[in-house]
Amino acid sequence: MFYPLARSLLFKLDPERAHHLALSGLDRLHRSGLSRLAGCAVSAPREVMGLRFDNPVGLAAGLDKNGEHIDALAALGFGFIEVGTVTPRPQPGNPKPRMFRLPEHEAIINRLGFNNGGLAAFVANVQRAQFRGVLGLNIGKNADTPIDKAVDDYVTCLTGVYPHASYVTVNVSSPNTQGLRDLQAAKQLDQLLGTLKAEQARLAKKHAKQVPLALKIAPDLDLKSIREIAKLALEHRFDALIATNTTVSRDAVMGHPLAKEAGGLSGRPLFSPSTEVLRELARALKGNLPLIGVGGILSGADAKAKIDAGAALVQLYSGFIYRGPDLIAEAVRAIGSAGATR
Repeated sequence: MFYPLARSLLFKLDPERAHHLALSGLDRLHRSGLSRLAGCAVSAPREVMGLRFDNPVGLAAGLDKNGEHIDALAALGFGFIEVGTVTPRPQPGNPKPRMFRLPEHEAIINRLGFNNGGLAAFVANVQRAQFRGVLGLNIGKNADTPIDKAVDDYVTCLTGVYPHASYVTVNVSSPNTQGLRDLQAAKQLDQLLGTLKAEQARLAKKHAKQVPLALKIAPDLDLKSIREIAKLALEHRFDALIATNTTVSRDAVMGHPLAKEAGGLSGRPLFSPSTEVLRELARALKGNLPLIGVGGILSGADAKAKIDAGAALVQLYSGFIYRGPDLIAEAVRAIGSAGATR
């Protein structure tokens, strides 16, 4: 109810500044006990990856990179929260400006570049959170780590976050870290997934806790690559796939003054390509691995379309920026019982 006014004020500011102000304001509301007035929790439980989700609509990684706002965001009614991406060492990300709104397209371009405070600070923030629902922790590599050493960064992050996560997402699909998407190629991905599954087995024994691993992929993949990824995910017994990250395509926003800005495009223009990747994954996997659909969800109908395309769960980011907390409950109600058995 209050979000349209807040958005109109926030949209007058630089996007990155508005982002931080909005999260700080949400924290203040939460501390005052008023954050639940901004959202509406809807119960629609389901089980995916062996975890019980209060409802199938989650927050995508990227909004809360350092895990500093978990409790305030969870109070809005999300069925699960994913935070990160975290890297082993702190890094500032790419030079500013690095976020751009395209309101005419209900879209955002970002080239943040895994800006975060590093693994130690991230884990400390997660440990301070009171949220006891499903919490996904998203891991990546430092920008200055050579691509042939990337697996070491992922192992370091997995080891650090494992005791604190409900599930861990392996992010190999951001377009804003040079060379990162090369890890989606079959040879590199085979090595990465194999190493991480071995580390998962070691950590499960050490902590007496089985934490599922999800892999987040890009929307800019051809059919052959999608099928190779599905095959490798099954061979390595990964626990889920997340489709998708942002796109480098500008076809849907061609002619816009900001279309030539580098970075990943999210929001409404991402809906069709991300949903098509989701659909192709579902065909390749034939129900043998759960899928999480993300990209361009700006309505309840969009959320249900992801479920109809094969997702068991969905995540919001840019749509949440444009629509606010009302979108969460709308999406949960639109999905209803669809996909509950996946």
